[in-house]
Amino acid sequence: MPGLFVVTSLLSLLPADASAHGPALDRQLLLSLWIILALFALAHIILIVGLAARRHSVQRSVWQIEYLPLLALAILFAVMTVRAERLWAATRYTGASLTALQVEVTGVQFAWYFRYPGTDATFGRTLPQLVAPGEGNPLGIDPADRHSADDIVSSQLVLPIGREVDLAIRSQDVIHGFSVPEMRLKQNAVPGETIHIHFTPTAKGTYAILCTQVCGMGHYRMNANLHVVTPLEFDQWLAQREKAVQP
Repeated sequence: MPGLFVVTSLLSLLPADASAHGPALDRQLLLSLWIILALFALAHIILIVGLAARRHSVQRSVWQIEYLPLLALAILFAVMTVRAERLWAATRYTGASLTALQVEVTGVQFAWYFRYPGTDATFGRTLPQLVAPGEGNPLGIDPADRHSADDIVSSQLVLPIGREVDLAIRSQDVIHGFSVPEMRLKQNAVPGETIHIHFTPTAKGTYAILCTQVCGMGHYRMNANLHVVTPLEFDQWLAQREKAVQP
């Protein structure tokens, strides 16, 4: 069947799933594609039946061919909307667990920066007037804040496999789009807002972090990498970075 071939082809184009919530999203996508295929076939059946209906049964045909399918479609779309909202809210509104790893993601033309809170588990204060990439302070971390001394800033996002991560997404200038297709993540970084999303990586590897909003002339080069490693490798990487920031 051509429709089956289309659905199979679309699913084969998806990147490999590497997050705990990914299978649920993929099932939702598959269900949506099958529903679209079924509605495509149903629309042609209704068209043929409508053309073949006899004149003396026009009123009955109008009710059966137009109103009942319309009611069924309204119910179907309502159900699909509720399912999609619940899936979206699972990474957006339900909140991460108290044991989730905290990482701050900042988008700036045209780079991503990732900040870890260090041994005190608290992010230091940032001030716009202190932003100075050329001086090694791209996020404007305030050195006068005692919590900022052990903050770790990286141009690559490194995460341990199997541990939930709570990302606090921010932007310094314009709207950026934080996206990791394999993790089934996509969230805008909006100036003046801090938006949280959480997920759990389930597969080791290196994944591209993209900007999905056209944010200026250098948009094409605004990318970074997500490295998912073992917990031991993550602890070793974190320890090395903590030594580097110690006075």
